[in-house]
Amino acid sequence: MTVDSQKETLEFQTEVKQLLQLMIHSLYSNKEIFLRELISNASDACDKLRFVALSNDTLYDGDTDLRIRVDFDKDARTITVTDTGIGMTRDDVVDNIGTIAKSGTRQFFESLTGDQAQDSQLIGQFGVGFYSAFIVADKVTLTTRRAGLGAEHGVRWSSAGDGEFTLETVEKERRGTEVVLHLREGEDEFLESFRLKSIIHKYSDHIPLSIEMLGTAEEGKEAEYEAVNKASALWTRPRSEVSDEEYREFYKHVAHDFEDPMKWVHSHVEGNQSYKTLFYIPSRAPFDLYDRDSRHGIKLYVRRVFIMDDAEQLMPYYMRFVRGLVDSDDLPLNVSREILQHNKLIDTIRSGSIKKVLGLLESMAKDEPDLYKDFWKQFGKVLKEGPGEDFANRERIAGLLRFSTTETDSEEQTVSLDDYIARMKEGQDAIYYVTADSFAAAKNSPHLQIFRRKGIEVLLLSDRVDEWLVSHLTEYKDKKLASVAKGELDLDRLADEEEKKKAEATRGEYADLVKRMQEVLKERVNTVRVSQRLTDSPSCLVMGEHDMAVHMQQMLKQAGHEVPVSKPDLEINPSHPLVSRLKDESDDARFSSWSNVLLDQAMLSEGGQLEDPVAFVNRLNDLLQEMTK
Repeated sequence: MTVDSQKETLEFQTEVKQLLQLMIHSLYSNKEIFLRELISNASDACDKLRFVALSNDTLYDGDTDLRIRVDFDKDARTITVTDTGIGMTRDDVVDNIGTIAKSGTRQFFESLTGDQAQDSQLIGQFGVGFYSAFIVADKVTLTTRRAGLGAEHGVRWSSAGDGEFTLETVEKERRGTEVVLHLREGEDEFLESFRLKSIIHKYSDHIPLSIEMLGTAEEGKEAEYEAVNKASALWTRPRSEVSDEEYREFYKHVAHDFEDPMKWVHSHVEGNQSYKTLFYIPSRAPFDLYDRDSRHGIKLYVRRVFIMDDAEQLMPYYMRFVRGLVDSDDLPLNVSREILQHNKLIDTIRSGSIKKVLGLLESMAKDEPDLYKDFWKQFGKVLKEGPGEDFANRERIAGLLRFSTTETDSEEQTVSLDDYIARMKEGQDAIYYVTADSFAAAKNSPHLQIFRRKGIEVLLLSDRVDEWLVSHLTEYKDKKLASVAKGELDLDRLADEEEKKKAEATRGEYADLVKRMQEVLKERVNTVRVSQRLTDSPSCLVMGEHDMAVHMQQMLKQAGHEVPVSKPDLEINPSHPLVSRLKDESDDARFSSWSNVLLDQAMLSEGGQLEDPVAFVNRLNDLLQEMTK
């Protein structure tokens, strides 16, 4: 059948141009990774075909041989990587190669559930890994055909990496993808069989697919293709037989990461259910770690057959940084996402997987504290989501959390709750904390004044997730977590009898002032009272025990959310000169102005915004002018 070539020239997306330059120059010292990336992409394509064919074996078209071949031609100065995987359509090629953040794998499961937001996957960042070919090649040609389509639906893509590419329709007899690299001058080292084989051994031995190269021709016979990798699933081997280097290289394959992992844990579970797990902690957080729609993480295999990527049922969302796989001996090969949601075996695997990762983190925290510091810098905010998502493991997760405190006065989060408890004062029965929208605001909160004076340590919480955390983590090891900025403060256990008597006398002395301020501010505050918290500031706001912090209310309002209105309490410091002067103020207008100024100042120090900032400025100016007369 004749083919309309439909040849056209297109420009790369701007981000692709930038990436090409970045990869060519920054990765040049490790040129050989181009072959690893191309083989990984080929492996993903074969995995996808094997899975899709479980429900539609006509896609094989009578050819069930899944393999990868690597060829080279010294005369033409080319390297060719060929796979018999699922292949691509013309649109797939444009989306995958011309654009970043889209790939055939990302769209893959859309056809299964129809829910793009939930099921769009990223088995491999094909578009990113593919570009590594330009590290050693000045021209790359890709020819592909989607499984299930006729030979006339072949597509050829070609580019010199200079900002544009050509695309044409061609005939291709066999499904799958062929990538031809035309090597740059000076890259002849890759035109040697032993060099290519050594790269495959180094990076791709673990791929459970045959990677073939032409062997040496015997006299009177043509050379035949032979497997050059072990083609054994690394995770099925005993831990003692797998080297650290093999683990690292497998991570780079499964996670499509250029860096070594931070840590990993490999386990074989036998018994009523039999399954294997291999989990990695990356060294660096991905750019889309906080993107709720991003999908990457745990691969699911059944008896070494790839089933699906990002099986979210196997790992909770607060562990989305974990990479790796689960291989079950007991699940059916035709398992679907719907089946996973209602499968008791999956619940068992999930529970066991969570415990494995938590155990890994606990051992890091205990035995490798410096490494755990690195982990916390990258993934600490994500782990803080855990107590709200995983009630069963809340205590273990809490033990892994790290915080800034008034003890360290450093923005670096290094203090565990166990460290805090070990330093608690005699008679102290609560773990105290303060939340704010920045570390500086937390550190300088007026609510801390009495605690600093008494030497009581307070957690300084300034991450956005912290309000969520403390709303779900209400206690740890029988110690209640208490906000220093919410509810009435009970420090009686830490006060001597003389302090208690003095506080009681002060409350009586200022009772009339409190009553008078309450009347003036009744529309803006719930109540006014003498403070136990303040030593330097004249006033502060106190929210109800179950109310949202002021800075959090402000953040939600800015995001367009409706926030329930709740009046704060105003606490005043009787030892502050402004409050003492107000006590004797006879002019009602001046009294009202000072009362409102004290309230507005307290609001600002909490990170809130004034409803009428002009009125605040006018009041303050009037009072200052009077003081200068």
